[in-house]
Amino acid sequence: MTFEEFVAVRLAALVRYATVVTWDPHLAEDVVQDVLVRAQARWSRIGSLDEPERYVRRMVVNEFLSWRRRRSARLLHPGEALDLPPQADPTGGYDERDAMVRLIGTLPPRQRAVIALRFYEDLAVEQIADVLGCRVSTVRTHLTRAMEALRSPLMAGERS
Repeated sequence: MTFEEFVAVRLAALVRYATVVTWDPHLAEDVVQDVLVRAQARWSRIGSLDEPERYVRRMVVNEFLSWRRRRSARLLHPGEALDLPPQADPTGGYDERDAMVRLIGTLPPRQRAVIALRFYEDLAVEQIADVLGCRVSTVRTHLTRAMEALRSPLMAGERS
């Protein structure tokens, strides 16, 4: 598969994936663009891999994490990326999902990345460690802390 064919087929999926990881659709587009520029220069090697998309997705995660360090970008809260005030979902059926999405947006970037890789990509802890280039215990720690942070507000809401 040529680079052009790969981009034509997988660009939308890569941008969606980056949006889940970065929590900002505009930053996601920038990250994917930077990754594809670098991937094109190395496509002869990347394209020959068994799973070139998996490699490019790892590049997206790494680029996002390094983007934050390079640009000293501040964390955005849901709605702020689009300069819209948060609004209640009038259908009611999406309230819990909306609340969870907002909570995930408050997590630190590495915890968000672990949550996205675990529950969006359905990767095992060992695979996440491989993608992030860290130890399995580090992934478990991030996952445990993220889940605790997500449970706390939900449990407080049940007590009210």
